[in-house]
Amino acid sequence: MAGFEALDAFLDDYLDLPVPGKDGQVRTYRIEDPAAEDGIRIERITSLAARLAAGGEAPANAEVLDDEEELDLYRLCLGDAYQPLITEVKWSAFKHVALTAMFWVTTDKDTAEEFWKSGQHPGKAPNRATRRQAKRASSASDGANSTKRQASTSGTKAGSKARKRAATAR
Repeated sequence: MAGFEALDAFLDDYLDLPVPGKDGQVRTYRIEDPAAEDGIRIERITSLAARLAAGGEAPANAEVLDDEEELDLYRLCLGDAYQPLITEVKWSAFKHVALTAMFWVTTDKDTAEEFWKSGQHPGKAPNRATRRQAKRASSASDGANSTKRQASTSGTKAGSKARKRAATAR
């Protein structure tokens, strides 16, 4: 009978994220796996937020999050990397790193990588500008086709019986 492998054999204990700082230098920030209590708090905060965003209501018996817990979400997700990031990078980069870490903590590394690369919440459709850009790129290749499209056959034709009758009735 085969036994279980040690957890560290397949779990990701950290993320190394390369981020350009305010000075233009790219630094790699290591985001460590949070402590169990912090992970539970992150899960609770994000699942409640997801329910509320989806139009649901908070369960009547659930504790209401206080302001400190909400403000602490990024600190919980980033751990020891929070302070260097908050001082060394711009807001958009800081938020992107924090959300990447949040997806890693609440789901998995693949989901975090998907967010990191696209900047979009996993499973979310691309924004309108991205869709238009993709459409323009495909339309450019359509113009290279020299075959003309067939004209519409709906409506009356020049030689139809109705047109001939109308012409002879005059």
